[in-house]
Amino acid sequence: MAFTLPALPYAHDALEPHIDTTTMQIHHGKHHQAYVDNLNKAIAGTPNENKSLIDLVKHAGSISPVVRNNGGGHWNHSFFWESLAPNAGGAPSGKLGEAIQSAFGSFDAFKEKFNAAGLGRFGSGWAWLIVKDGKLEISSTPNQDNPLMDIAEVKGSPVLGVDVWEHAYYLKYQNRRAEYLAAFWNVVNWSKASSLYEAAIK
Repeated sequence: MAFTLPALPYAHDALEPHIDTTTMQIHHGKHHQAYVDNLNKAIAGTPNENKSLIDLVKHAGSISPVVRNNGGGHWNHSFFWESLAPNAGGAPSGKLGEAIQSAFGSFDAFKEKFNAAGLGRFGSGWAWLIVKDGKLEISSTPNQDNPLMDIAEVKGSPVLGVDVWEHAYYLKYQNRRAEYLAAFWNVVNWSKASSLYEAAIK
């Protein structure tokens, strides 16, 4: 069964001025679409053809690099769109807010460490807030890998992720990744992150 590109949960211009319309159009409609198309081509006529996306991702170490890269690209981007929302940002409340305070000392300390993970990722990749062994951790993965993969250096359940590939920010921020990461906090969907956190600790 072929994979399909999920619709954005908001308009392309909904995250302005923090993430620009043209970037969203190209990122979703071109880059993410290419991961979906290449994944479908790679699994056609193979034993992976009828596997779920999450099954492919979790067994990344035993599938071909092309399936790993494009399957990861599809999963990561589908997750990323849900991590963002218009009229969002601020600080999380409830159980997730309390867990961040407990794990990192303060929300500002958490943001600083998360931004450092994104800035420190050489080349292309992602920064993540994950639940590992019931506790929050920050990690980073290269390319289109993610913490669900069996080959991940730090494994866990993603709560929040940010794309630090240049295609995610270059049209607006050029090489200023730090500015992009600062803007990211204005569009974080804490409601979604909170629900993922609470599901992960059950």
